[in-house]
Amino acid sequence: MSGIRLLWSLLSFSLFTLCARALHESEVGIIDWHTKLIGVPLYNSQLTAPVFHNDLVLTATSNNVFAALNATDGSIVWRSMYDAEDPILGFRIHDDSVSSLSGPGGSTLRTYDISTGHLLLEKRLHNPIDGRPHEPPSLGIGLAYLGAQDADQPLVLLTNGDTVTRVNTKTGEFLWEWRSPDQGSLVMYTHIYPDLPTSTLYLAGFAKSVRSYTLHVTTLDLTTGELVASVHVPADVASALADFLLVGPSATSASTTGTHSDASADKTASIDETGPCLIWLSPSSPSSPSSLSLFSAPLSPSLKGRVLTIPNASYERILDVGLAGNGLFMAFRDNGAGEVMGYGFEARGAGVRVVWDFGDVAPSKVNSESRFIGVLDERGGPRIGRVFWSNARNQAIHQTFEAHLEEGKGSVTGFAFPFETREHGVVKHVAFFPSTSASSNDTAHKVLLTTSTGSLQLWAHDALQWVREESLASVQVAAFLELPPARQDVTGGAGGKGGQGFWGKVGRQVGDVKNLPQYLFHFITRFVTGSYASPSSPVSLSSPSSIQSTIPRSIPSQSPTSTMTTLVRDPFSFRQLLIASTAQGKLFALDTSTGAIVWSRILGLGWARKVGGLIVPVRIFIIRGRDVASGESGMVGDLGVDGKEEAVLVAQRMADNGLVDTVVFHFDPLTGEDIKIVISTDSDRVDTHVDKETEYANAHANVKDSNGQWVTALEAVDVIAGPLIEVFLLPDEKGTVGLLDEFLQVQLYPDTPATRASLTTLAPNLYIALRAGTQILGHQLGLNDELSSFHVAFSTWGVSFDGGEEVVEIIRSAHKGGQVASMGKVKGDRSTLYKYLNPHLSVVLTASPSSPSSTRKGTCRVYILDTVKGTVVYHASLPAAEGKCDVRAALEENWLVYSYYDGEVGLGGAKSYRVVSVEMYEGYQADDKIRSSDITSYSNKTTDFSVYEQAFVVPYGITAIAPTMTKFGVSTKDMIVASRKNSIHALPRRLLDPRRPRRKPTNEEAEEMLVQYDAVLPDDPRLTLSHYYEVADVRQILTAPSLLESTSLILAIGTDLFLTRIATSGTFDVLSENFNKVQLVFTVVGLAVAIAVTKPMVRRKKLRERWY
Repeated sequence: MSGIRLLWSLLSFSLFTLCARALHESEVGIIDWHTKLIGVPLYNSQLTAPVFHNDLVLTATSNNVFAALNATDGSIVWRSMYDAEDPILGFRIHDDSVSSLSGPGGSTLRTYDISTGHLLLEKRLHNPIDGRPHEPPSLGIGLAYLGAQDADQPLVLLTNGDTVTRVNTKTGEFLWEWRSPDQGSLVMYTHIYPDLPTSTLYLAGFAKSVRSYTLHVTTLDLTTGELVASVHVPADVASALADFLLVGPSATSASTTGTHSDASADKTASIDETGPCLIWLSPSSPSSPSSLSLFSAPLSPSLKGRVLTIPNASYERILDVGLAGNGLFMAFRDNGAGEVMGYGFEARGAGVRVVWDFGDVAPSKVNSESRFIGVLDERGGPRIGRVFWSNARNQAIHQTFEAHLEEGKGSVTGFAFPFETREHGVVKHVAFFPSTSASSNDTAHKVLLTTSTGSLQLWAHDALQWVREESLASVQVAAFLELPPARQDVTGGAGGKGGQGFWGKVGRQVGDVKNLPQYLFHFITRFVTGSYASPSSPVSLSSPSSIQSTIPRSIPSQSPTSTMTTLVRDPFSFRQLLIASTAQGKLFALDTSTGAIVWSRILGLGWARKVGGLIVPVRIFIIRGRDVASGESGMVGDLGVDGKEEAVLVAQRMADNGLVDTVVFHFDPLTGEDIKIVISTDSDRVDTHVDKETEYANAHANVKDSNGQWVTALEAVDVIAGPLIEVFLLPDEKGTVGLLDEFLQVQLYPDTPATRASLTTLAPNLYIALRAGTQILGHQLGLNDELSSFHVAFSTWGVSFDGGEEVVEIIRSAHKGGQVASMGKVKGDRSTLYKYLNPHLSVVLTASPSSPSSTRKGTCRVYILDTVKGTVVYHASLPAAEGKCDVRAALEENWLVYSYYDGEVGLGGAKSYRVVSVEMYEGYQADDKIRSSDITSYSNKTTDFSVYEQAFVVPYGITAIAPTMTKFGVSTKDMIVASRKNSIHALPRRLLDPRRPRRKPTNEEAEEMLVQYDAVLPDDPRLTLSHYYEVADVRQILTAPSLLESTSLILAIGTDLFLTRIATSGTFDVLSENFNKVQLVFTVVGLAVAIAVTKPMVRRKKLRERWY
């Protein structure tokens, strides 16, 4: 009997998975695409910034990815993704391996094969709980290899700022470990330097004093780890992070001097000791604290010596460019001069002196801020590269200083390259691989730039080799845009303000008559040959090869068909635009058929450009174009045709001086053109004063240069002089955006008499739920003309949660405003369960931390609230695994699905990931009907509903969840989930049906396609939509309908981008690809011929029958 039951379950499951299967292998890369990314490099620390190693570029990124790129084409050779609680703090290369430290305080050591990325060693150095958080996180971290002569590749590690460990990277064995006596409470060690000739390890750190920082140096025996000496250096350092360095001696005994050697000869400070040198900046005297002098203390194992200084020289800052271990660093004077400083050996002793003077490197109107980086060439010679933007030449300049140590001199060479600062922002970091021969392009300088917009670019001399838009690994908000049909003019330049009139339409249709013969010819050709488009057909994109060949390799690729005449939808609307805004302040439009970039644009900072800042996207709306009455507002660009779709991006501008305000970017999503609405200056509601730079940007908002690049950034409209509390779209069909400020006042965009009137009309039916710590407060909008000219949100109800629950997230219903094709579900006995379709439902996720003073464990809770009156219609309490609430939820119509991790021993004696499916139906039994979608929320009948609930075990953790979406809502809705296995899965609704019986289904239940309940959902590869792709760190899933009711578009957003299609109920609205259309044509033609032949015969037969 159990075998028959198992067979029935397997057969039923196979029927369900037919509709929600994964891709066939032949369809991979045709109907889906995958953009593999690594994230923006962590360039603020020498331990994580990009570095060259032969033909590889290694870096750690803000997405917590450690990766190696191919320097030739920019492709990813390998990458290792770290967990969020295991941040990468630093790495070090040694021959054919690379080691990394990660976790709190550097708790974990990993060693990889540098060519393949294979993990060779993973070693826990200390418990992550014992790791001390620092800012920046890499503070107190250090890695140093002890040379290639040792076959065991010993590695010395500094972790937690107080612990030094020598590790055998082959076996992971601890050779010795030393801990600071005060365990970091007084001294924080930040620098290490192994001196192999004396077998001494030097440690340098800082200690907090009353008004500044003092320095501390300790020496250890490299062989045994025993303490040799420890001294306190009476320095007066203002910034412990930037004002001191530990510099090793130069590799030669010859002092290097540059063109200014005579001028700097008197600056040499020497002493008869050997070893590294401690460098720091301190006030030259207590009476002039702003004037900083450069101090040096050459060190020996016994730490006996004296402090030296360079007289008559005032410095602003010092910088390690990556050559501190080779005796070179940068020092910047208070007059803007940048000097290369060297520490090495001379016949008369060791000293710190000026090696080269780059001149004035301070940012000015002529040149931007310079970026410096130091490397060793193939012969081991030190070189320092400098990159800056020249406004005079409108190009970027690269200079390379080469120290000829044997000859006692140095030289600087340079070149200009056409970096597009208007497209990619400013250069934030430079890594370069110096050439050995300036005459060969193969050995030209390779310069890797990291820009403020998250772009990675590799230049070979002045030729751009490839670009990686890594800011797409941090997409904050995104939206689908359906492209217009082919017959619509999408240039957006001559539409005027009104729609097309009657006679205009007649004229257009008469003009289209000339295309009728061509249409008939193509129709007959397609019908005879059977060459129809199918859901699995690739979208045809005409791209001239000559255009493609001139574009450097770009990841994602740049679309060669970005002209507006080609931005039209395909027959099934599979080709759409994805409008995405990133954390680095850049806006992208991606072609959903290929993943290529159609256009991109930098988001302007407005007034904050003078102090610096960033744009934080909040939400994006795709709206229908509005007709703005003359005199009420003007637009920077031309007004689009009424009905044309536009995009409104709401963001917060966070300036470096601490000010936060809310802005709106309004643009044409097809072209990226600025079409923002500017309120006229006679308005008393908005301050329209702008500075000259913003005025220039508005005047040139849609101007491009000869290379097709935007002349200015996309500037915003200032809406709120403060933070944003909530944003919503008014249901007035005019595309009006409402923004709630910190005083709960509603600001409108655009703010016109027409939009104000719409808000006044709609205000009684608008309900807003806001979280306030451990409460959810419901609000409505009211207007008191005597007190304010703005609508103000006032509280109408409140829900307080017990046990110190903190509100984590409010999730709105996914179907709000969407199509509902079926109002109920017909059971096998012909009775009906009517869906509970309350349009005001929202899901609230809360977290209650565990209390160390009691036995109370942390809990997570899921609520469904009616946001009109605050009624809790559903509630569930979940365990908080390890004190963390990692709950993902989605609400679609009457269906709630949420996931969590159950850390307690449960089914089968094991911990597990759970998915809970909840369905709500009207009344308390079948055929009960309360019209939940129509009745007011204040009716008592809104609580008359029944709940069906069931939990399932899934074999993976879930990071994101979203329901599928179709044009009319006819197809079955499935849940799309992203797993911690870096894959995308479909969970069919029938598998998640909470009404699945726990016994053998009856005939009536079998008629409903209900199968027996099984607590474990199988990990079926046919439900894996991502096929063999590794879709990393998915944070969000977006779904969008196509013109085919059967097919939905699925987009996964995370470190990677992945898009595919799914037909949850099968492709019932198109013929299958293997349908024999030719046979159908021959059959029809044969029948027509047979009719033509037999019709006269039948007529003659009937005639004869009449005579006889």
